[in-house]
Amino acid sequence: MKLVRFGEAGAERPGLVDQQGRIRDVSGVVADWAGETLGKASLAALASRDPATFPVVAAGVRLGPPVATPGKIICIGLNYADHAAETGFEIPKEPLVFFKSPTALCGPHDAIRIPKTASAVDWEVELAFVIGREVANVDEGEALAAVAGYTVANDLTEREWQFNRGGQWSKAKSADTFCPFGPWLVTADEMRDLATRRIWLKKNDVVRQDTHLRRLVFSVPQIVAHLSEFMRLMPGDAVLTGTPFGVAFNKPKPDYLAAGDVIHCGIDGLGEQLCTVTD
Repeated sequence: MKLVRFGEAGAERPGLVDQQGRIRDVSGVVADWAGETLGKASLAALASRDPATFPVVAAGVRLGPPVATPGKIICIGLNYADHAAETGFEIPKEPLVFFKSPTALCGPHDAIRIPKTASAVDWEVELAFVIGREVANVDEGEALAAVAGYTVANDLTEREWQFNRGGQWSKAKSADTFCPFGPWLVTADEMRDLATRRIWLKKNDVVRQDTHLRRLVFSVPQIVAHLSEFMRLMPGDAVLTGTPFGVAFNKPKPDYLAAGDVIHCGIDGLGEQLCTVTD
């Protein structure tokens, strides 16, 4: 299934996308896509229903993030070898972990706002996944059972804040609108061939990032197992798996984002984002 949330920011309702690409309102049976509603039993119960029994939502409605504000947004850094090389870092020996504030989350077509003191806002398209059940100290063989589904994320980053404001990665990643998320959360049962999927990003119609998910250094099962060693993962937690080669940082003339730029990105089977940059 493709799970969505639609409506005005802060007042989104849960839905799903039917076979004809129409959004169906499931708020009559699901309070929101959050917590236990992302569990295996809840999703299986919904999948057993005929989508035609749910009301059709008018075309053109705004899409919000496909899950409600998560308790944690956990990020994995330098998880493509070519991205580590372009930024001047070595490939980590184990997943490099940092956090984004949950308040950074926004919809897949919302405007990206450049903060007042920002001067070096960069893009990072990433595969994201959402946890569907509470898990701690899980091994790799059981890790995928904890994943509710997958989506597209853009881990926007202010490079000046990241490297010259105390070396705190999280504060460079957490401004409002610094995590466009969606358009859909595709349930894990429909995404068993992740490695074959293309991940890409265009800035102003020019391709800047373009590779396949097989290039991830640490796989989704490895990431889940690693994170669960150090923290309890809860239903609704979001995990961003890292970005490939092609960001602005460390270029001779980095073309960081400016008002009027358009970022278009996506992953095969997970949909696309289209965001305009504003100041």
